[in-house]
Amino acid sequence: MEYITNAPEETEALGAALGRALQPGTVIAYTGDLGAGKTAFTRGIARGLGIRDTVTSPTYTIVNEYLDGRLPLFHFDMYRLHSSDDLWDIGWEDYLERGGICAVEWSENVADALEEPLLICIEKLSENSRRITLKGGKIDALSL
Repeated sequence: MEYITNAPEETEALGAALGRALQPGTVIAYTGDLGAGKTAFTRGIARGLGIRDTVTSPTYTIVNEYLDGRLPLFHFDMYRLHSSDDLWDIGWEDYLERGGICAVEWSENVADALEEPLLICIEKLSENSRRITLKGGKIDALSL
């Protein structure tokens, strides 16, 4: 499934639609350049899950937890990790067992640890336009 958004608000709105449809245990594997809109999309997912907390990039903390929605959201940034071994060291399996949504930025750094993720590729087309491609996971069951 491919979408074009023309403003950050549209990117977030698409994320919110996805957030309303996600099921417990979904792992989202993001790819996209720095500044492509991965965190903006995650803000939308949080909104769709009913999370009221401010969603920020977990670049320095590696993971941010948001627990006040329909499902918990665990937002990871794997930019500074070197391999999936590092992911297991931070307790990845514990997050998976909690039945929330695991949204993983820079997923290519830990790809071998992600089983059947929903792949979301965000490409920057212009200053505000993005091509957002969703595939894999249980995407067929989602209606956005």
